[in-house]
Amino acid sequence: MVDALSRRLVPDELWELVEPLIPEVKGRPQGGGRAAVDSRKVFTAIVYVVTSGCAWRYLPPSFGVTVPTAHRWFVRWTEAGLWARIHHAVLDELGSQGLVDWSRAVVDAAAVRAKKGGGMTGPSPVDRAKPGSKLHVLTDVSGLPLSTGISAANTADGYAMIPLVNALPAIRCRRGPRRRKPAKLHGDKAYNSADRRRWLRDHGIRPRLARKGVESSERLGRHRWVVERSFSWLSGYRRLTLRYERRADTFKAFLALAAMLVCFKRLQKTK
Repeated sequence: MVDALSRRLVPDELWELVEPLIPEVKGRPQGGGRAAVDSRKVFTAIVYVVTSGCAWRYLPPSFGVTVPTAHRWFVRWTEAGLWARIHHAVLDELGSQGLVDWSRAVVDAAAVRAKKGGGMTGPSPVDRAKPGSKLHVLTDVSGLPLSTGISAANTADGYAMIPLVNALPAIRCRRGPRRRKPAKLHGDKAYNSADRRRWLRDHGIRPRLARKGVESSERLGRHRWVVERSFSWLSGYRRLTLRYERRADTFKAFLALAAMLVCFKRLQKTK
């Protein structure tokens, strides 16, 4: 039963992409140290935490790793930048099959409460000024999350736009060189400013940012609904619906991991 759950959380096809990216553990010249761990068991336990939303202390022992071990390796891999590399690897697989649509991209944000405070939190304007964070996501035209980020809940959405575009990885294409920028970028009124429009044009991206009193909500919604669906997909990873991490980098890691899993599910549908 547990083995079936583990295989469902981390299928062989996903592990084939992940395993080569796991940082190598270097032995100590003097010998000794901690016993080697099964990286797949640790990775599966981490996927279980982000999917179920359970606290680390409630991680079932049936996964074959202790709570301290799973959490320690999660922090190590976060500091090593593993989650972004895995996300990039899955996007490369999608791109090589022509499943990343660069004709348009959409950007948006959503606020979550931060239960314990911590880095990159602030009074939420949509939650009675309680501490919270924002999830920022940039997707392709089909809703695939291409880049992610977090900020304090009281940070204006627009400040995340340029970092999200800059964070886009160079993704393989079915034909031709790798690509890392969309033809157009859609965003609501929170992203509109003369400076941001100019920046997008300077980088070869046509801005489609709603302007107050110009674009109607109906016209805007024709293209922006896909990012709302993306947030719905991400909310299925329960660890993102309420922030428990005091460290900003580990919460951002959970967001990147969930985005990768959303992309991997799209990849599975093609097989």
